[in-house]
Amino acid sequence: MKTNNNFEYDFLIIGSGFGGSVAALRLAEKGYKVLVVEKGKWYSTKDFPKTNWNLKRWLWLPIFRFFGFFKITFYRHVGILSGVGVGGGSLVYANTLPVPKKEFFEAESWSHLADWEKELAEHYQTSQKMMGVVTSPRLENGDKALQQLAREINKEDFFEPTQVALFFGEPDKIVKDPYFNGEGPDRLGCTFCGACMVGCRENAKNSLDKNYLYLAQKKGAEIKSESEVYDIIPIDNDDASEGYIVKWKSSTKIFKKKSEARVKGIVFAGGVLGTVPLMLKFKETSLPNLSEKVGYNIRTNSESLMGIVAPQKETVFSDGIAISSILHIDEHSHLEPVRYPSGSGFWRLQLAPVTVGNNVVTRLIKAIVEILKHPVRYFKVYFVRDWAKKTQILLYMRTISGTLRFTHGRFRMKSNIGEGALPTAFMPEAEKLAKRFGEIVNGTPGALLSEIILGIPTTAHILGGATMGKNINEGVIDKDNRVFGYKNMFVCDGSMISANPGVNPSLTILTLSERALSKIEVKVSN
Repeated sequence: MKTNNNFEYDFLIIGSGFGGSVAALRLAEKGYKVLVVEKGKWYSTKDFPKTNWNLKRWLWLPIFRFFGFFKITFYRHVGILSGVGVGGGSLVYANTLPVPKKEFFEAESWSHLADWEKELAEHYQTSQKMMGVVTSPRLENGDKALQQLAREINKEDFFEPTQVALFFGEPDKIVKDPYFNGEGPDRLGCTFCGACMVGCRENAKNSLDKNYLYLAQKKGAEIKSESEVYDIIPIDNDDASEGYIVKWKSSTKIFKKKSEARVKGIVFAGGVLGTVPLMLKFKETSLPNLSEKVGYNIRTNSESLMGIVAPQKETVFSDGIAISSILHIDEHSHLEPVRYPSGSGFWRLQLAPVTVGNNVVTRLIKAIVEILKHPVRYFKVYFVRDWAKKTQILLYMRTISGTLRFTHGRFRMKSNIGEGALPTAFMPEAEKLAKRFGEIVNGTPGALLSEIILGIPTTAHILGGATMGKNINEGVIDKDNRVFGYKNMFVCDGSMISANPGVNPSLTILTLSERALSKIEVKVSN
C-alpha cells in the first residue's frame, strides 16, 4: 500500500481489544503509522479496584461519572458483559484461551469460504505464543467439585484444566520480560488471588497491554484513550480509495473536545457493542455502501450463569485463577467454575432462586415461594459474610445455531429476533447440573435476578453483526476481513465471528485477526 504525505496516519484502529491490539502491532511492524483510538481509560496495575464494590473504578457508567473497565448492557433479548479500556476485554476476561472444536470450523455459516481449521492452525500457535498460554497448574475447591460431578455423570475423561494466559512465576519477585526476549515489560508471578476479572493488581495476567499493545508502542503505534469515534467520511471517491477523515471526541469529559485526522485505512475493532452501532449509524449517513447485512447474525455462546452459595465455615471458592477447569458435557455443551476474589460480592445483589416460567410474574412468585419455604437457607445465602469466598459461579455454555439481529435506534441499538433458536436464560440441563453441583458442595444454587425478571440470558461472549460472506449480499466482510464496498477498511473483533465457537472466543478473535493482518503487504513508501 502506497501512502502520501497528506495523511496523518496510515491506519486508524477503533478499539484496543483482542483484534485491535493485533492490528496495532502487525501494522506497526510493517512500517505503517498507526493510531489506536480507545473509548475507555488507560489503567495501570495499581489502578484496578481491590473488589468489585468499588463501582466507580469497576463499572463503565458515564452517566454516573463511573469510568471503570466493566460494562453491563441490556437489550430486549440479551444482557451483555463487556470490557472497556486500553486492552479491551482482556482487562476483565477470565484469561481462558481454548481452541474451539471441529464443529466451529465446519459450520455451514462460513465453511464455504475456506478450510478454516487448516487456514487458522499456524495463527492459533502465534496467538497462543503471544499471550503466553499455559495449562492451569492448580485445581481449587470448585474444580475438584466439578471433577466429582464429572465422575457422577460418567464424564471424568472430559474434565480438564483450562488453557490460560497468566505468568506463573514467583509471587512478589520481579522478573525481566519472560516472553519476548526482554522486549516486554517486567512481570510478577500469579498469587492465585482470584482477581483476574476485577483487574489483576499483581502484574501476572497476560492482558493485551502487556504484549501486543506494549510491543506496538515500541514500534511507533500511538494510543489515544478516553476518545470515541463519532464520524468517518470518505475522501473524494465513493469507495474511499483516497482515504478517510475520522472524527472523535472525549468519552469522559463533560465538555467534549473534538479532534480529527486524515487516514488511508481503518480497522474497526470496538467489539460488537462498538463496531456494529457505528456501522449501523454510518450506513445511514457517511458510509452508504456498507452491506445490508450489518447487524445480522448476532450470536452468543448460549450461556447460563449460576451461583452456588455454600456458607459453611470451611468453604473457600475465591482462591485460584478466574477459570481453572472445564467439563465438556457433550460435543455442544461445556461447564466451567468461575471465581471472584474474596470481598467482591457485588453479584450477590443479582442472585435469586433458580426458577422457570412463561412470564415474569410466574417466575417472581416461584422465587418468593422458594424463599418462604426455606427462609433459613436463603437468609444465609443473602447475608453470608464474604459472598465471593463462599460462592462458586458456574458458567454453562452450549453451541446453538440461533441468531439475533441488531438495528439502528434513536439512542442506541435495538435487538430483534434473527434465525433459529433464540438464546434463552432457562436451560433445564444447566439447572440440573447446578443442583447436582450444589449437592456436592452442600450449597444453594441461584440464578441472576435480571434473567428472572427480563427472561433473557446474560452473555460475556457476544459475537457477529459484521460477519463474513462471499460477497456483499452475504456478509459485511470477505474471508480476509476486508469490508465490502470500501477500500482499506477492515473488521478485527468479535463482530467478525461467523459461527458459534461454543467456548470462550478471545483466542479465536486474536487468531482471525492475525490471519487478516498477515495478508496486508508491507508499507511501500513514495
